[in-house]
Amino acid sequence: MASEHPLDALRFPLRAAGFVGLTFGMYGLLEVDTALSSAADREVVLHTWMRRYGRALLKLYGLDVRVSGLSGVFQGEPARGRGGPAAGAEYYPGRDPAGVGRVFVMNHRSALDIMVTLAFFEATVVSRSDLAGWPVVGMAARRVGTLFVDRSSKRSGSAVVQAMCTALKRGRGVMVYPEGTTFSGDEVRPFRAGAFTAACRVGAQIVPVGLAYGGADSSYMDETFAAHMARVSRARRIPVALEVGAPIATAGQDVDAVRDESHQAVQALVHRARARLASDI
Repeated sequence: MASEHPLDALRFPLRAAGFVGLTFGMYGLLEVDTALSSAADREVVLHTWMRRYGRALLKLYGLDVRVSGLSGVFQGEPARGRGGPAAGAEYYPGRDPAGVGRVFVMNHRSALDIMVTLAFFEATVVSRSDLAGWPVVGMAARRVGTLFVDRSSKRSGSAVVQAMCTALKRGRGVMVYPEGTTFSGDEVRPFRAGAFTAACRVGAQIVPVGLAYGGADSSYMDETFAAHMARVSRARRIPVALEVGAPIATAGQDVDAVRDESHQAVQALVHRARARLASDI
């Protein structure tokens, strides 16, 4: 086995310091920009800074994202350069042409998934409740409107479904990882019903998304968050394939049927993402 390069061990503390500086720096710029903006423009300002923050994080952590399935539906500025979004890849709007928010559903493999979400999707993330209290991460999550859910509490789950409905009616996109937690491998586990219940109540489109990581295992396994980030931070570059599927209509549809269709779509997109990674090697 090849010995570890000295720089590999240094990447974690260097990137951790960069993460803290980037988070507080962009938080401050967001607040200034928000204060100088009209009330009508503040939602646009928020998502603009979320996108900038996500793409800066991709570069910081060496995520080389290859995106497919975006042609003709994106708005926003392209980002260029290795370690960031591929040239020409833009941003998926959070609302459909009728002004209703979209529900994005994606398989969940790593803490790095959040960075990919922020970089490419105009969406509020649904996340585990304890994240709200984490240093730095929790502050940023609260500021951008993350919806927190306690998976063990039926009351919390019902409240989040209602919060998703409200957000969707107001034209805000919502990103959900409906497997409920992270898993390794490319098998997409059964989906929880909450996001699909909200989408069907409002008649919101569901946009299926599949992703796969290349190189060293980037999955969040049986470890602490710090240990996970230390491990994935050692890599100089992590190739990522992101596949976006066609929207799925929900108006007048059965929740279970929509959930099953979405699960099948995400699984097919994950396989497609894995095949594209293999072909790029």
